[in-house]
Amino acid sequence: MELVGAHEIRIMLGGISKQRVYVITSHRNFPEPVADLMQGKVWLKADVQAWIKQHRPDLASD
Repeated sequence: MELVGAHEIRIMLGGISKQRVYVITSHRNFPEPVADLMQGKVWLKADVQAWIKQHRPDLASD
């Protein structure tokens, strides 16, 4: 099980800003985080990759 945080998601989405990743991950169509740690929320990498494939296909790494 691979997990990713906001920093990794920023990279997966092409180096977007911290503010932009917060907006995207807060949107209701973004996958729910699997945990909310002191360092921040974490998501399953596979869930984030599936979201990118559907919503940002130009950035999908298949």
